[in-house]
Amino acid sequence: MKIYGVTGWKNNGKTGLMERLVAEFCARGFSVSTIKHAHHATDVDQPGTDSHRHRQAGASEVVLASAGRVAIMQELRGAAEPPLTVLLGRLNSVDLVLVEGYKREPHPKIEAFRQAAGTELIAPQDPCIRAVASDTPLQLDCPVFDLNGTAAIADFIQSELGL
Repeated sequence: MKIYGVTGWKNNGKTGLMERLVAEFCARGFSVSTIKHAHHATDVDQPGTDSHRHRQAGASEVVLASAGRVAIMQELRGAAEPPLTVLLGRLNSVDLVLVEGYKREPHPKIEAFRQAAGTELIAPQDPCIRAVASDTPLQLDCPVFDLNGTAAIADFIQSELGL
């Protein structure tokens, strides 16, 4: 599996870029999975559902399966968050795993940057950031793409990974 990240500060367009890249790579015939890091508490389950009740009762892991989807929810219950490498090892094999977030992990990344967000660029201090997708022209020591130039960004990632 090849891995490529989309990183950047909050409100800089990471999720939109991820969504467009997933669609673009799938349209090119690649199988794609994603991993998204969240800095806040999150729950994909809903109170009142049977699976939620199982978790509330103390289950460490709940598998919710139907004809269209399988969800595996694991409760950490105070254990450390699993590192990205462990999460990658849990995925089924695909052509490409796109990773949103995980700024400090050493995989290749593209940084999403919106001028209006008022944040500083990460790229100048991080050699793992191979390019920046920006809504404004920038002069950097790495390639800079239009934030909405999905095909060009996908071409770059595909070339970088030898897909």
